[in-house]
Order: sequence, then structure tokens, then C-alpha cells
Amino acid sequence: MSRSAVSRLSVEQSGVIEAEFVFDTAPFASAHASTIVEADDGLLAAWFGGTREGAPDVGIWLSRREGGRWSTPVEAANGIQSDRTRYACWNPVLFEMPDKKLWLFYKVGPSPRTWWGMARTSADGGTIWSSPHRLSDGLLGPVKNKPVRLPDGTIVAPSSIESEERPSRWRVRFERTTDGGVTWTTASPPAGPDRTLIDAIQPAILSHSGGRLQALGRTRSSRVFGTWSDDGGRTWTPLELTMLPNPNAGIDAVTLADGRHLIVYNHAARGRSPLNVALSDDGRTWEAAAVLESEPGEYSYPAVIQRANGLVDITYTWKRRRIKHVVIDPAKLKPVPMREGRWPAR
Repeated sequence: MSRSAVSRLSVEQSGVIEAEFVFDTAPFASAHASTIVEADDGLLAAWFGGTREGAPDVGIWLSRREGGRWSTPVEAANGIQSDRTRYACWNPVLFEMPDKKLWLFYKVGPSPRTWWGMARTSADGGTIWSSPHRLSDGLLGPVKNKPVRLPDGTIVAPSSIESEERPSRWRVRFERTTDGGVTWTTASPPAGPDRTLIDAIQPAILSHSGGRLQALGRTRSSRVFGTWSDDGGRTWTPLELTMLPNPNAGIDAVTLADGRHLIVYNHAARGRSPLNVALSDDGRTWEAAAVLESEPGEYSYPAVIQRANGLVDITYTWKRRRIKHVVIDPAKLKPVPMREGRWPAR
């Protein structure tokens, strides 16, 4: 892979130890909404790619990283129906279930208002995949970000719904399974005390001490939302707006092995640059940790995981043309307080 094509990161930036593109060239013009998972033999990433977002030729593409190199992307799913009609694919999510079976969740349909949930599974780490199957009516699966696995084996998938009205109503939802994905239940945060509902989608789930869960995500209100669960994702508190800005763009977050929480997001009220990393001990007060991108353009829809070796992997959309992969050593991050939610000058 040509490293000369990689956009430049600040060399003095603490914590960032590697940056690369997942591919240099591909048989599609546009790429977006990546996901990443650690498999037994390396990393696996997926995204949707095609002519443009929403075009019928958009499929789900997959690449594997072994020996420090990403493989040539291959199409892992498409939206071709039994009558040969073809719809766009959207928002893949890779996740390993408790039985070690790898799931590829994704959506198919003309738009996020009318799409439906799909999945494929793999028992060998993503080399051979089952036939695609449609999720049960009423289920979408995780809409952008990875599920979390609780100590008792329960899986909580962060989901959301966009209604068919115009403007569409956005509602956060969580889909929960205790039997490895055979059956699911759903739960949604209630309205607040004043009976209002914040338009929000695409939650990411964090795990706190005592089994408490927190979800953060995208809104139309210029700030990231937050909600909490004290019962393993069965019920959630009303959505509240956090200190973090949000330009109506996707985020992702992960709870690190040391108990800290890491979020990747656009620290801006408008536009999808810069792309930032922040850290928190409690999920409420966040400190500035890194800037992944700051040049003009779109750097968006991050996905983040922590590997078994402690390193953090982030993939994200790079100008809608490529998927970029950044590796962070969280032990080397040097967070700085954000006063009143403002990103500090370095």
C-alpha cells in the first residue's frame, strides 16, 4: 500500500502511532460508514461503497488486515432482490457473538426511512459467509455502531428509527438478545419531563461500573445526546444533551480496559471537520485527547474498538472517497480539559 497517499497527521500528536488508508483504489467511487472488528487472525473492516450514497449499486465491501496490510476489498453483500430489483445497502456493523460467530449486520432499502435489517454470519472469522437473511419484522439491528456484550452474555445493540414523514422523526432504540441473536426485544428512552423528544439516532454504548450503561449519539440539536440504563439495557432515561458539539453527524465510542471512555466525533457545530478524540472517566466530563483530521473536507462516521493488546483502532470516512484507519495507544494520550465544551488551543 502506498503510504504517500495517506493524509498527514501531526507528527507531534500523542497517542497516534499509525495511519493508513484501507485501500488506494477500488471499483466504486464513493465509500462511507465503516465498521471494524478484531478477528482471530487480524482486523476486519467493512463499509458501503458504490456510485454515491443511496444509489442502487451500493454494496457492502470487506477488507482484512493481516501482516500489517489490508487486502483488496471484496463485495460481501448487495441489495439485489429475488425479482432482480436492486436497492442500496447501508451502514454495516461487524460484531462477534458469544459463540464466536461473526455477524455482519447491514441495511437494504431505498432510504433510511424505508430500509430493513439484514445479516450474514461467519464461523471462520469472515472468510466464508452464510446466505443473507432478513431480520424479523420490526428489527433493524445495530444501525451504525457495534453492540455491547454484558457479563451474562446479553447483547445490547444500539439502534434507531427514522420515520417516513418529512421532516422525518428520529427515535433512538435498543435491541436486546439473551440467546445469541435468536430472539430480540426492543426498548426506547421515554420523553423528558416536559414531554418533548429529542430527534436523535445512531447511539454508541459505553459500560460503567456496577453494570450501568450509557449511550451517546447523533442529534439535530447541535450537541451529542446521552441516556443511561441501570438494568442491562431494558429501560433507559430520557435523552439529554451533553457538553459535546455535534454537527448532525455520526459518532462512535468505546469503554477502554482501564475503565476510561473514549469517543470519536466531529467537534464542531457545523461541517464534518475536524475529527476528534476525547476521553472521560465518568462519561459526563470530557477532555480533549487528539485531532485526527483538521483540513477542509468530510471526515466522518467513525468506528472504534480496542484490541486485546490494548491498542485502539479507528476507521472513518475520508472525503467520501476512501476509508482511513488510525491506530492509537491510549496509554500515550495526554488529555487536556475542555472549558465549557471548547476544544483547547494546543
